[in-house]
Amino acid sequence: MSFSESVRSAFRRGETDTVVRLSEAEIERAQAAGDPAGEVEARYSLARVALRGGDLPRGEARAREALAVALRSGDRSLEERPRHVLAAVARMSGDLGRARVLYQDSIALNEALDQPRMVASEMHNLALCELGLGNLAVATQLLAESRQRIFRNGWTDFVPYVCVAGAALASAEGDHERAARLSGVADTAFAALGQVPDPDDAADLAAVRTAGERAIGVNAFALARASGRHLDPRTALDDEQH
Repeated sequence: MSFSESVRSAFRRGETDTVVRLSEAEIERAQAAGDPAGEVEARYSLARVALRGGDLPRGEARAREALAVALRSGDRSLEERPRHVLAAVARMSGDLGRARVLYQDSIALNEALDQPRMVASEMHNLALCELGLGNLAVATQLLAESRQRIFRNGWTDFVPYVCVAGAALASAEGDHERAARLSGVADTAFAALGQVPDPDDAADLAAVRTAGERAIGVNAFALARASGRHLDPRTALDDEQH
């Protein structure tokens, strides 16, 4: 297994210490070997660890270091991951206007690189920005398009994030029981892949829970969430259409 595969798998499993150890060793190796791709991946991974720990300034600094290496290399494909993190930092810090621009730029880059999976992923993130900005109709349209692409292409690793988006949308619409149910569906979808949510998606789920417990109570939210854990993601999402 390559460094990239190993470190991304460890991150998705929530193995932060492993990610740091692998990444620090890879930075040394890549610098000695003149391998910008390896160095970018390692610095990007450290940025993600910082975000998971809630240290947004450190995450931004690590992402900028990775982007600087990518820009020096002249390989535009290496810019994609650092730019994704910088957009996530903006979104998580509440600067949604800036995050929107950064995600739009990221979508354009991925389209130029012919990376449709990443286009769908960044479309998901852009939709959540629009949701946060109160642009419900725009967010709904973007999420529907992203979800259609994901299910049409069988990108099963993106399914949990579709569920997160569904929960966030339901919460924004004030349907907190549905939001709770879809957050439970997301729990099962992540568990099926042996993964934990990315930092920005974990923050979205926490916001859904906070709003839901305030609106319908802790017990009602927990019961609805538990019921969602027994549902098939695609069936649940189809059933939630309204």
